[in-house]
Amino acid sequence: MTVVASERLGKLPPYLFAAIDVKKKAALERGADIISLGVGDPDLPTPAHIITAGQEALARSANHQYPFGAGLLVFRQAVARWYKNRFDVTLDPSREIHALIGSKEGLTHLPLAFLNPGDTVIIPEPAYPAYNASVIIAGGTTHFIPLLEKNGFLPDLAAIPTGILKKTKLFYFNSPSNPLSVTAPRSLYEDLIRLARENDFLIVHDAAYSEMYYEKAPLSFLQIPGAKDTGIEFHSCSKTYNMTGWRVGWVCGNPEAVRVLGSLKDNFDSGVFQAVQEAAVAALDGSQVCVEAMRTVYRERRDVFVSGLKNLGWHVTPPPATFYVWARVPSGLTSAQTAERLLEEAHIVCTPGSGFGPSGEGYVRFALTVPVPRLKEALARLGKIKF
Repeated sequence: MTVVASERLGKLPPYLFAAIDVKKKAALERGADIISLGVGDPDLPTPAHIITAGQEALARSANHQYPFGAGLLVFRQAVARWYKNRFDVTLDPSREIHALIGSKEGLTHLPLAFLNPGDTVIIPEPAYPAYNASVIIAGGTTHFIPLLEKNGFLPDLAAIPTGILKKTKLFYFNSPSNPLSVTAPRSLYEDLIRLARENDFLIVHDAAYSEMYYEKAPLSFLQIPGAKDTGIEFHSCSKTYNMTGWRVGWVCGNPEAVRVLGSLKDNFDSGVFQAVQEAAVAALDGSQVCVEAMRTVYRERRDVFVSGLKNLGWHVTPPPATFYVWARVPSGLTSAQTAERLLEEAHIVCTPGSGFGPSGEGYVRFALTVPVPRLKEALARLGKIKF
């Protein structure tokens, strides 16, 4: 037989991090000492009390069957308590929270639950590539709005054409943002909620990095009056508790939107492994000292790397949140050319900004996922490249 992929798969751009991984592996095979600042995967271990809770839950036979549904009630109750403690937001565990196999799973299934062919989705870019890929797979149409340095890398909502707003079904928004590391002010959320009410679209807020901040704690979209009427928020244990491989997160907010996504998920998966949900309960309900310790580690890395880049003449602003550094490329080079030269001449992996959208051209993203000595080594190598 002839194996032919669907037309929708043919419309997808190459997955950014897969392409980077190929080049990284080729360099490793050549014996290069690679400093990987590409994919945003924490190098810090999951805190011990979470691992212990997961081990104990794994041994319970009740957790060995299909989990099904919205998630364990104890998990959803823990999410509700965490939101109340962190954001003073009240959530109904029975209607407004649904467990996810990581927030990416929910964010990318969402268009299948809400879009009909040709429906419009607004995505500010540069953005996490999975947003647009999921719209393509669902048969939707993406309208990109640029996030520009002159606007503080925040969306200019007033510049969105009225005709686009009127036919929009979903509006993806990410704060703190990947790859830009900026956080949205309250006024932007208020304006976005007003637009959603006027144009009847659903706000899809990705808040996976809300606990990875350094000075001022970011807001939850759900803290803003009217948020539950107009949108949902996605969150995850991945970055907050160094649990990327555990695959556990949640969606919360508008109860009807949560229900619709849950209905789709019933046809795609069998729920989140219960032992992992119990480990997440330990994370959410337990001491948050480990989270502050995580922030301390990344704050030191940020300060070392940003100051080092500035000393080398790079244009970069210290990120207020996330563990990413968004840096303008040296003059005369594209994002891809810069990433290639860093890999070939310094054995440093970074991510070309153009992979996150057209407005990312002219920038690269560094992930602070190695210890300070390796960051200093990376800076020393960068200093030897003649741009």
